[in-house]
Amino acid sequence: MAGTKEIKDRMQSVKETRKITNAMYLISSTKLRKARADLEQTRPYFSALRNEIKRIFRTAGNVDSIYFYPENEKEIEGGTYALLVITADKGLAGAYNQNVIKETLRIREKHPDTKLFVVGEYGRHYFAQHRIPVEHSFLYTAQNPTMTRAREICSILLKGFEQGEFTKIFIIYTDMKNSLSSEARSTRLLPFHRTYFTGSEKEQGHRNDSFTFVPSVEVVLDSVMQSYISGFIYSALIDSFCSEQNARMTAMDSANKNAEKLLSELSLRYNRERQAQITQEITEISAGARAQRAAAKGKEAGPL
Repeated sequence: MAGTKEIKDRMQSVKETRKITNAMYLISSTKLRKARADLEQTRPYFSALRNEIKRIFRTAGNVDSIYFYPENEKEIEGGTYALLVITADKGLAGAYNQNVIKETLRIREKHPDTKLFVVGEYGRHYFAQHRIPVEHSFLYTAQNPTMTRAREICSILLKGFEQGEFTKIFIIYTDMKNSLSSEARSTRLLPFHRTYFTGSEKEQGHRNDSFTFVPSVEVVLDSVMQSYISGFIYSALIDSFCSEQNARMTAMDSANKNAEKLLSELSLRYNRERQAQITQEITEISAGARAQRAAAKGKEAGPL
Protein backbone atom coordinates (compact mmCIF):
# COMPACT_ATOMS: atom_id res chain seq x y z
CA MET A 1 0.00 0.00 0.00
CA ALA A 2 1.26 3.50 -0.85
CA GLY A 3 2.48 5.61 2.03
CA THR A 4 1.28 9.09 2.95
CA LYS A 5 4.11 10.76 0.97
CA GLU A 6 3.19 8.92 -2.24
CA ILE A 7 -0.49 9.76 -1.77
CA LYS A 8 0.30 13.46 -1.14
CA ASP A 9 2.47 13.56 -4.27
CA ARG A 10 -0.36 11.99 -6.29
CA MET A 11 -2.87 14.50 -4.92
CA GLN A 12 -0.57 17.38 -5.84
CA SER A 13 -0.19 16.01 -9.37
CA VAL A 14 -3.97 15.73 -9.77
CA LYS A 15 -4.42 19.31 -8.52
CA GLU A 16 -1.88 20.62 -11.05
CA THR A 17 -3.64 18.73 -13.85
CA ARG A 18 -6.99 20.11 -12.71
CA LYS A 19 -5.64 23.65 -12.99
CA ILE A 20 -4.74 22.96 -16.64
CA THR A 21 -8.06 21.35 -17.55
CA ASN A 22 -9.99 24.14 -15.84
CA ALA A 23 -7.99 26.76 -17.75
CA MET A 24 -8.65 24.95 -21.03
CA TYR A 25 -12.37 24.86 -20.20
CA LEU A 26 -12.45 28.63 -19.63
CA ILE A 27 -10.45 29.36 -22.80
CA SER A 28 -12.74 27.15 -24.91
CA SER A 29 -15.86 28.79 -23.50
CA THR A 30 -14.49 32.24 -24.43
CA LYS A 31 -13.57 31.13 -27.96
CA LEU A 32 -17.00 29.52 -28.38
CA ARG A 33 -18.84 32.73 -27.49
CA LYS A 34 -16.71 34.76 -29.90
CA ALA A 35 -17.13 32.26 -32.76
CA ARG A 36 -20.90 32.17 -32.29
CA ALA A 37 -21.02 35.95 -32.40
CA ASP A 38 -19.00 36.00 -35.65
CA LEU A 39 -21.33 33.42 -37.21
CA GLU A 40 -24.45 35.36 -36.25
CA GLN A 41 -23.01 38.54 -37.77
CA THR A 42 -22.41 36.92 -41.17
CA ARG A 43 -25.65 34.94 -41.51
CA PRO A 44 -27.83 37.88 -42.71
CA TYR A 45 -25.45 38.55 -45.62
CA PHE A 46 -25.48 34.98 -46.90
CA SER A 47 -29.20 34.69 -46.33
CA ALA A 48 -29.59 37.71 -48.60
CA LEU A 49 -27.34 36.04 -51.20
CA ARG A 50 -29.56 32.97 -51.24
CA ASN A 51 -32.63 35.16 -51.73
CA GLU A 52 -30.94 36.83 -54.70
CA ILE A 53 -30.19 33.44 -56.27
CA LYS A 54 -33.87 32.54 -55.83
CA ARG A 55 -34.81 35.81 -57.50
CA ILE A 56 -32.58 35.09 -60.49
CA PHE A 57 -34.21 31.70 -61.05
CA ARG A 58 -37.64 33.20 -60.46
CA THR A 59 -37.26 36.03 -62.96
CA ALA A 60 -34.89 34.60 -65.58
CA GLY A 61 -36.39 31.12 -65.82
CA ASN A 62 -34.05 28.42 -67.12
CA VAL A 63 -30.45 29.54 -66.60
CA ASP A 64 -27.43 27.45 -67.54
CA SER A 65 -24.70 27.26 -64.91
CA ILE A 66 -21.95 24.75 -64.19
CA TYR A 67 -22.79 25.04 -60.50
CA PHE A 68 -26.20 23.42 -60.98
CA TYR A 69 -27.51 20.13 -62.26
CA PRO A 70 -29.24 20.43 -65.64
CA GLU A 71 -32.95 21.03 -65.17
CA ASN A 72 -33.96 17.48 -66.15
CA GLU A 73 -31.02 15.68 -64.52
CA LYS A 74 -31.42 14.42 -60.97
CA GLU A 75 -27.94 13.07 -60.25
CA ILE A 76 -24.44 12.72 -61.71
CA GLU A 77 -22.82 9.34 -61.22
CA GLY A 78 -19.12 8.49 -61.40
CA GLY A 79 -16.15 10.77 -61.84
CA THR A 80 -13.74 12.14 -59.28
CA TYR A 81 -14.99 13.64 -56.04
CA ALA A 82 -13.31 16.41 -54.07
CA LEU A 83 -13.69 16.14 -50.31
CA LEU A 84 -13.00 19.10 -48.02
CA VAL A 85 -12.31 17.69 -44.53
CA ILE A 86 -12.37 20.06 -41.54
CA THR A 87 -10.64 18.81 -38.37
CA ALA A 88 -9.04 20.47 -35.35
CA ASP A 89 -5.37 21.27 -34.82
CA LYS A 90 -5.14 19.16 -31.67
CA GLY A 91 -6.96 16.54 -29.64
CA LEU A 92 -8.39 16.71 -26.12
CA ALA A 93 -11.83 17.28 -27.62
CA GLY A 94 -13.57 13.97 -27.04
CA ALA A 95 -14.65 12.19 -30.22
CA TYR A 96 -14.76 15.39 -32.31
CA ASN A 97 -11.87 14.54 -34.64
CA GLN A 98 -12.55 10.82 -34.81
CA ASN A 99 -16.13 11.37 -35.96
CA VAL A 100 -14.90 13.49 -38.88
CA ILE A 101 -12.26 10.90 -39.79
CA LYS A 102 -14.83 8.08 -39.70
CA GLU A 103 -17.16 9.98 -42.04
CA THR A 104 -14.25 10.67 -44.40
CA LEU A 105 -13.22 7.00 -44.51
CA ARG A 106 -16.85 5.99 -45.10
CA ILE A 107 -17.10 8.19 -48.19
CA ARG A 108 -13.71 7.04 -49.51
CA GLU A 109 -14.74 3.43 -49.07
CA LYS A 110 -17.97 4.06 -50.96
CA HIS A 111 -16.25 6.13 -53.67
CA PRO A 112 -12.49 5.39 -53.85
CA ASP A 113 -11.88 8.01 -56.57
CA THR A 114 -11.93 10.84 -54.04
CA LYS A 115 -9.33 13.56 -53.54
CA LEU A 116 -8.89 14.98 -50.06
CA PHE A 117 -8.51 18.66 -49.16
CA VAL A 118 -7.71 18.97 -45.46
CA VAL A 119 -8.03 21.74 -42.90
CA GLY A 120 -6.56 21.10 -39.44
CA GLU A 121 -3.33 19.58 -38.14
CA TYR A 122 -5.09 16.53 -36.68
CA GLY A 123 -6.42 15.48 -40.09
CA ARG A 124 -3.09 16.11 -41.82
CA HIS A 125 -1.25 14.00 -39.24
CA TYR A 126 -3.81 11.18 -39.36
CA PHE A 127 -3.80 10.84 -43.15
CA ALA A 128 0.01 11.06 -43.31
CA GLN A 129 0.34 8.43 -40.58
CA HIS A 130 -2.04 6.06 -42.40
CA ARG A 131 -0.52 6.84 -45.82
CA ILE A 132 -3.73 8.19 -47.25
CA PRO A 133 -2.92 10.64 -50.08
CA VAL A 134 -4.01 14.25 -49.64
CA GLU A 135 -4.51 16.41 -52.73
CA HIS A 136 -4.09 19.71 -50.91
CA SER A 137 -3.44 20.57 -47.27
CA PHE A 138 -4.34 24.06 -46.09
CA LEU A 139 -1.49 24.80 -43.72
CA TYR A 140 -3.08 27.63 -41.77
CA THR A 141 -4.57 26.87 -38.40
CA ALA A 142 -8.17 25.75 -37.90
CA GLN A 143 -8.30 27.88 -34.74
CA ASN A 144 -8.97 31.16 -36.51
CA PRO A 145 -11.59 30.82 -39.28
CA THR A 146 -11.79 33.91 -41.49
CA MET A 147 -13.66 34.86 -44.62
CA THR A 148 -10.33 35.39 -46.40
CA ARG A 149 -9.31 31.77 -45.79
CA ALA A 150 -12.74 30.56 -46.84
CA ARG A 151 -12.35 32.40 -50.15
CA GLU A 152 -8.90 30.83 -50.67
CA ILE A 153 -10.33 27.35 -50.11
CA CYS A 154 -13.27 28.14 -52.38
CA SER A 155 -10.96 29.40 -55.14
CA ILE A 156 -8.90 26.18 -55.17
CA LEU A 157 -11.95 23.91 -55.15
CA LEU A 158 -13.82 25.88 -57.80
CA LYS A 159 -10.79 25.93 -60.07
CA GLY A 160 -10.70 22.12 -60.10
CA PHE A 161 -14.47 21.90 -60.53
CA GLU A 162 -14.57 24.39 -63.41
CA GLN A 163 -11.70 22.59 -65.17
CA GLY A 164 -13.58 19.30 -64.94
CA GLU A 165 -11.21 17.66 -62.45
CA PHE A 166 -14.13 16.92 -60.09
CA THR A 167 -17.72 16.01 -60.80
CA LYS A 168 -18.80 16.70 -57.22
CA ILE A 169 -17.46 18.55 -54.22
CA PHE A 170 -18.33 17.42 -50.70
CA ILE A 171 -17.54 19.06 -47.39
CA ILE A 172 -17.26 17.19 -44.08
CA TYR A 173 -17.67 19.35 -41.02
CA THR A 174 -19.16 19.09 -37.54
CA ASP A 175 -22.56 20.64 -37.02
CA MET A 176 -23.28 21.74 -33.46
CA LYS A 177 -27.02 21.28 -33.08
CA ASN A 178 -26.95 22.56 -29.51
CA SER A 179 -24.64 22.64 -26.49
CA LEU A 180 -25.34 18.96 -25.81
CA SER A 181 -25.27 17.50 -29.31
CA SER A 182 -23.03 17.73 -32.38
CA GLU A 183 -22.75 15.59 -35.50
CA ALA A 184 -20.14 15.06 -38.22
CA ARG A 185 -21.93 15.77 -41.50
CA SER A 186 -21.05 15.28 -45.15
CA THR A 187 -22.77 17.75 -47.47
CA ARG A 188 -22.56 18.03 -51.23
CA LEU A 189 -21.23 21.49 -51.95
CA LEU A 190 -21.41 21.29 -55.76
CA PRO A 191 -23.32 20.92 -57.96
CA PHE A 192 -26.58 22.20 -56.46
CA HIS A 193 -30.03 20.96 -57.30
CA ARG A 194 -32.13 23.79 -58.66
CA THR A 195 -34.91 22.91 -56.25
CA TYR A 196 -32.60 23.96 -53.40
CA PHE A 197 -33.17 27.57 -54.49
CA THR A 198 -36.82 27.20 -55.42
CA GLY A 199 -38.88 29.92 -53.83
CA SER A 200 -42.19 29.59 -52.05
CA GLU A 201 -45.51 29.78 -53.89
CA LYS A 202 -45.79 33.43 -52.90
CA GLU A 203 -42.36 34.14 -54.37
CA GLN A 204 -43.22 32.18 -57.51
CA GLY A 205 -46.06 34.62 -58.06
CA HIS A 206 -43.49 37.35 -58.83
CA ARG A 207 -42.03 35.49 -61.81
CA ASN A 208 -42.94 38.39 -64.11
CA ASP A 209 -40.74 40.87 -62.21
CA SER A 210 -38.47 42.64 -64.67
CA PHE A 211 -34.71 42.84 -64.08
CA THR A 212 -31.75 43.69 -66.28
CA PHE A 213 -28.65 41.52 -65.82
CA VAL A 214 -25.32 43.00 -66.95
CA PRO A 215 -23.37 41.63 -68.77
CA SER A 216 -25.63 38.53 -68.67
CA VAL A 217 -27.72 36.53 -66.26
CA GLU A 218 -25.23 33.62 -66.41
CA VAL A 219 -22.30 35.84 -65.39
CA VAL A 220 -24.30 37.41 -62.57
CA LEU A 221 -25.41 34.01 -61.27
CA ASP A 222 -21.89 32.56 -61.37
CA SER A 223 -20.52 35.57 -59.49
CA VAL A 224 -23.20 35.34 -56.82
CA MET A 225 -22.68 31.57 -56.52
CA GLN A 226 -18.97 31.99 -55.87
CA SER A 227 -19.75 34.33 -52.99
CA TYR A 228 -22.41 31.96 -51.71
CA ILE A 229 -20.06 28.94 -51.79
CA SER A 230 -17.37 30.95 -49.96
CA GLY A 231 -19.96 31.79 -47.35
CA PHE A 232 -21.00 28.15 -47.02
CA ILE A 233 -17.37 27.12 -46.45
CA TYR A 234 -16.88 29.93 -43.92
CA SER A 235 -20.04 28.86 -42.10
CA ALA A 236 -18.77 25.25 -42.00
CA LEU A 237 -15.39 26.40 -40.64
CA ILE A 238 -17.07 28.44 -37.91
CA ASP A 239 -19.56 25.67 -37.11
CA SER A 240 -16.75 23.13 -36.82
CA PHE A 241 -14.73 25.49 -34.64
CA CYS A 242 -17.75 25.99 -32.35
CA SER A 243 -18.26 22.22 -32.17
CA GLU A 244 -14.58 21.70 -31.35
CA GLN A 245 -14.67 24.21 -28.50
CA ASN A 246 -17.92 22.77 -27.20
CA ALA A 247 -16.47 19.23 -27.34
CA ARG A 248 -13.34 20.40 -25.54
CA MET A 249 -15.42 22.12 -22.87
CA THR A 250 -17.35 18.89 -22.33
CA ALA A 251 -14.12 16.85 -22.18
CA MET A 252 -12.45 19.28 -19.77
CA ASP A 253 -15.56 19.44 -17.60
CA SER A 254 -15.53 15.65 -17.36
CA ALA A 255 -11.82 15.77 -16.54
CA ASN A 256 -12.48 18.30 -13.76
CA LYS A 257 -15.22 16.13 -12.29
CA ASN A 258 -13.00 13.06 -12.46
CA ALA A 259 -10.21 15.02 -10.76
CA GLU A 260 -12.57 16.03 -7.94
CA LYS A 261 -13.66 12.43 -7.52
CA LEU A 262 -10.07 11.18 -7.56
CA LEU A 263 -8.99 13.84 -5.06
CA SER A 264 -11.83 12.82 -2.75
CA GLU A 265 -10.75 9.17 -2.92
CA LEU A 266 -7.08 10.04 -2.40
CA SER A 267 -7.94 12.32 0.50
CA LEU A 268 -9.87 9.49 2.14
CA ARG A 269 -6.96 7.09 1.57
CA TYR A 270 -4.52 9.68 2.93
CA ASN A 271 -6.61 10.22 6.10
CA ARG A 272 -6.92 6.49 6.66
CA GLU A 273 -3.20 5.97 6.14
CA ARG A 274 -2.36 8.88 8.39
CA GLN A 275 -4.76 7.61 11.05
CA ALA A 276 -3.19 4.16 10.85
CA GLN A 277 0.26 5.70 11.36
CA ILE A 278 -0.95 7.73 14.36
CA THR A 279 -2.59 4.64 15.85
CA GLN A 280 0.62 2.68 15.34
CA GLU A 281 2.68 5.44 16.96
CA ILE A 282 0.32 5.58 19.97
CA THR A 283 0.48 1.79 20.29
CA GLU A 284 4.27 1.84 20.20
CA ILE A 285 4.42 4.61 22.81
CA SER A 286 1.96 2.77 25.06
CA ALA A 287 3.93 -0.47 24.73
CA GLY A 288 7.17 1.35 25.54
CA ALA A 289 5.58 2.97 28.58
CA ARG A 290 4.29 -0.38 29.83
CA ALA A 291 7.72 -1.94 29.38
CA GLN A 292 9.35 0.88 31.32
CA ARG A 293 6.82 0.56 34.16
CA ALA A 294 7.37 -3.20 34.28
CA ALA A 295 11.15 -2.70 34.41
CA ALA A 296 10.80 -0.14 37.21
CA LYS A 297 8.65 -2.51 39.30
CA GLY A 298 11.21 -5.26 38.80
CA LYS A 299 13.99 -3.07 40.19
CA GLU A 300 11.89 -2.11 43.24
CA ALA A 301 11.18 -5.75 44.10
CA GLY A 302 14.91 -6.51 44.14
CA PRO A 303 16.56 -9.93 43.78
CA LEU A 304 14.93 -12.97 45.44
